[in-house]
Amino acid sequence: MRSALRRAAATLAAALTLTGLGAVPAPGLDALSGTGLGTVIGAGPAGAAVPPPTPGSLTRHTISGVYAAGVSSGGYMATQLHVAYSGTFRGAGIFTAGPYGCAQGNLTTAQLACMNNLYPINVAGLEQTTRTRAQQGLIDPVANLGGDKVWIYHGRGDATVKESVNDALAAYYGDLGSSVSYNKTSQAGHAWVSPIGPNPCNASYTPYINNCGDDPQRSMLTHLFGSVAGPASALNGRLVQFGQSAYAPGGSASSISMGANGFAYVPASCAAGTSCKLMVALHGCLQGFENGAIGNKFMDKAYLNEYADTNAMIVLYPQATASSWTGGNPNGCWNWWGYGGDTSYDVKAGRQMQAIVAMVRALGG
Repeated sequence: MRSALRRAAATLAAALTLTGLGAVPAPGLDALSGTGLGTVIGAGPAGAAVPPPTPGSLTRHTISGVYAAGVSSGGYMATQLHVAYSGTFRGAGIFTAGPYGCAQGNLTTAQLACMNNLYPINVAGLEQTTRTRAQQGLIDPVANLGGDKVWIYHGRGDATVKESVNDALAAYYGDLGSSVSYNKTSQAGHAWVSPIGPNPCNASYTPYINNCGDDPQRSMLTHLFGSVAGPASALNGRLVQFGQSAYAPGGSASSISMGANGFAYVPASCAAGTSCKLMVALHGCLQGFENGAIGNKFMDKAYLNEYADTNAMIVLYPQATASSWTGGNPNGCWNWWGYGGDTSYDVKAGRQMQAIVAMVRALGG
């Protein structure tokens, strides 16, 4: 049995190339699943092109609430931020990821339990770990999660992170008293889903932004905020490009597998002093700005800026990047299994988490 599991682990590790959004598939095939490309369900709105980035720095605004959203490794990071810093983050929107602490600092567990279902996920054990860490002061009090809004989206075409893993995420948050909205009826592949996504619904390939004929951003923001105005057809804000090393522990973004630059979309109303919400939007593996095949696609097609303009919401886009050091991060994933020797990756002392929270604080959150 153990040898069979080891073979399965080796096979999956090779297929996923050290986890995340999956290996680049053969042309015409979804990653890992081997199914056809499928068709786009509905054309969706045209969207508004993200403005060219303006070099600058993060400046303080009046922030009324902080939230996190992410896909895949970004979904895991969004949950880590929400749970560890629950005194700061009021809720989370997650595309295809598992519960807090799932990987337990182990890549094999990350792959076989927290992406696949070859190992079981002990949700009750993860909940107890959360409580213990809070008692030790490693994360904020668990009571903060009670009543927080959590939105989860998983597609039936997703062969990279299984439905059961997302079920465990929903159970984890529900058991800790959060208000959970969970959509698992979509045919989406492994991706962030957006009405202006360039890929067909069941795809699992670059840039991992799919169009399934729905508007998950409206659903997510409605659940998190209570109500939302419709999206803007033309953007009026500014995309600020800033150096991430200023916020990284030790002053080096690259040393923690983060890109040289991050971005923040600031609507005109927020820049003028209106009280605004702050959404931290976290890309998945192979989706960062420094990936030349991606560039600004996540910021352009995530369909968050359009809602930001009409709902007084700043969107912070931190950037992970690939690293070549031993035990590193070749696909530019967020740290949700403890790469690079960061054993504190999912508590408040986690280096990437500290960097992102420093950016949140700089913006006024």
